Amino acid sequence: MPSDAKILIVDDHEDTLYALESALAPLGYRLGRATSGDEALKQVLRGQVGLLLLDVRMPGVSGLDVVRYMRRLEQTQHIPVVLLTGFGADHELTSTAFRLGVADLVMKPIDPWALRTKVRYLFDAHQRHLALEHEVRELRALVKDHGEHDEEHAARRPLPHPDARVPVQRVQGARTGELEQDRT
Repeated sequence: MPSDAKILIVDDHEDTLYALESALAPLGYRLGRATSGDEALKQVLRGQVGLLLLDVRMPGVSGLDVVRYMRRLEQTQHIPVVLLTGFGADHELTSTAFRLGVADLVMKPIDPWALRTKVRYLFDAHQRHLALEHEVRELRALVKDHGEHDEEHAARRPLPHPDARVPVQRVQGARTGELEQDRT
């Protein structure tokens, strides 16, 4: 994931978008906004979204619909999602949300301190995960290239002498490059 990944805030109410942006601004992350589920999906599919704060109930495509769609695509299935709802705790909503793999379900009004803590943890963890995946891909490519290189030249290389595999043993107390002197 590029370092210019952003947190996408999605809500159909402008005042809620402004309040969430204000709450998250001290973290210093790039913030994006969308006012509908359709707009959110378009931005997520363009890439560079590292976390999604998503209102559950919006006209048209709901927050749950966005999550369902994202979880079906390889490129978006691991993006952390925090669902936001102003309708209180609902057992059906909670079980559906967590079954879809959302990171958290937060009730409005939102405590800015708690939200910042959750967002910082989820965003940073996701970025570290993506960086590790990238590093693993690079290492696999190096190993593959090295392996192919070795196979090409293996037929031309002479076999090593059998004694070449025996590790050199040092006499205790001897330093590198010196022979141990007879003490008698």
